[in-house]
Amino acid sequence: MLKTILKQIKQYKKASILTPVFTALEVVMEVLIPFITASIIDKGIEAGDVKKVYFYGGVMLVLAMFSLGFGVLAGKYAAEASSGLACNLRDGMYENIQTFSFSNIDKFSTAGLVTRMTTDVTNLQNAFQMILRVAVRAPLMLVCSMTMCFFINVKLSLIFIAAILFLAAALLIIMKKTTKIFDVVFKKYDDLNASVQENVSAIRVVKAYVREDYENEKFTSAAQNLYQLFVKAEGILAFNNPVMMLAIYGCVTALSWFGAHFIIGGIMTTGELTSMFSYIMGIMMSLMMLSMIFVMVTMSAASCRRIAQVLDEEADITNPENPVKQVPDGRIDFNHATFSYRKGKGKESIREIDLHIKSGETIGIIGGTGSGKTSLVNLVCRLYDVTCGAVEVGGIDVRRYDVEALRNQVAVVLQKNELFSGTILENLRWGNENATKEECINACRQACADEFIAGFPDGYDTYIEQGGANVSGGQKQRICIARALLKNPKILILDDSTSAVDTATDARIRRSFADSIPGTTKLIIAQRISSVQDADRIIVLESGRVNGFDTHENLLKQNAIYREIYETQMRGNGDFDQAS
Repeated sequence: MLKTILKQIKQYKKASILTPVFTALEVVMEVLIPFITASIIDKGIEAGDVKKVYFYGGVMLVLAMFSLGFGVLAGKYAAEASSGLACNLRDGMYENIQTFSFSNIDKFSTAGLVTRMTTDVTNLQNAFQMILRVAVRAPLMLVCSMTMCFFINVKLSLIFIAAILFLAAALLIIMKKTTKIFDVVFKKYDDLNASVQENVSAIRVVKAYVREDYENEKFTSAAQNLYQLFVKAEGILAFNNPVMMLAIYGCVTALSWFGAHFIIGGIMTTGELTSMFSYIMGIMMSLMMLSMIFVMVTMSAASCRRIAQVLDEEADITNPENPVKQVPDGRIDFNHATFSYRKGKGKESIREIDLHIKSGETIGIIGGTGSGKTSLVNLVCRLYDVTCGAVEVGGIDVRRYDVEALRNQVAVVLQKNELFSGTILENLRWGNENATKEECINACRQACADEFIAGFPDGYDTYIEQGGANVSGGQKQRICIARALLKNPKILILDDSTSAVDTATDARIRRSFADSIPGTTKLIIAQRISSVQDADRIIVLESGRVNGFDTHENLLKQNAIYREIYETQMRGNGDFDQAS
């Protein structure tokens, strides 16, 4: 875990090394100051030598200036190193997420990934900055101060040893109890973020069903759970300060008592006792800093594990050695393909599919909810890999292709359409970043999107709000289809992507496909038989298996499921998911 995190320091290694170096120099200067103070008292003030007072005073001033300078440099480099690490962690996680297959993404919730890239990284950034400075400063100050104390008086220094052992035992108990709580806390952060994300993205549904009170209660419950866990953790951590104060004041009292006796007995001087009081504060402050580090490390340990999980996650779908980079044509072959979202554990979504589709064919896919329609087409562009069997495109197993080369030739308009913030042209150019405006307009004509785009005041420069909030569902679908067409793919997959379009427009889009991209293999998943009845052949799926694969006319004669769907829709009694 630590190895994974430390790899992300990268170009900030220099700052990470210089911070403890300057911190160490700062500590050395500070440790020498009380020693000089003792000399001023013993050799200057008590001896009545003003010159030595000035001399040692000047030395103390120089040490203080050096300490200040080293402290400023240590702070500067600590900020640079910690901020740089946070930047690299976010960048590293984001880059790794881009390589994830759908099965990788399924392991992490969206809210969980957001929390890792925000709250968790911030926790780790603060902890790293503290470790670079305080974790070096505190132990070094502790050791140096203890060394000076032993140099002055060994017997009195034993007081500090007892205090350190007492504090170490108390801090270990506190840390052990709070670590488990913070592991749970960050999981609750995921729940809180999920509640916010879900509510904001579905705010129209929330308002349409007047569920604001319910959503408020759900969020309050998540926030309350987080509050209770933090109160519990902070309640335990609250013992840290009283224990620290007990050790400090205990040491001061013991040092005053025994020190007074030693001065009376002539064993030590007033200046030495004064310097020991300075050192005891340095020792106790070091212990306090160490306790703060324990608290921060306790909180950030859970964050560290969660970040490392994302960074260490390896993509399930990767390029093979010597990948094929050219897709010959749009042939698709399913050779006894079987697929499960949870390999070897869950129900098989696709079972023993054996299908052979010619290049340029238009294939309709129809079936009930959960029959495996989307799962089937996801295997073609290798969003998932088959559990067993094989899927071939152009006569080559999809697992032998370069992933990017394959997906560039297989355009997918997914069931859930997504548009991004930006103009319509910018969204269209996701399909082809080098497409000219004329090419974009032509693609929109094929998708029957040019008619409504022309009606916008800014035309193709109309700004699309986040998620396409300022266009209708049907308009969004047609822009997404046009975006896919700009890839000029060998295979085009439409996953129920005309469901929000009226039947007349749907028919025009299909006719446009037949005229403009006759050589492209088209897989059309639809709820309506009217959307697929003109296809060359139609696949009827039931419970992950092929129940029928033929033309519309032959299926009406020979396939009971298809005939029932057709008759139900023709009577106008609803779609095929409803009982006839």
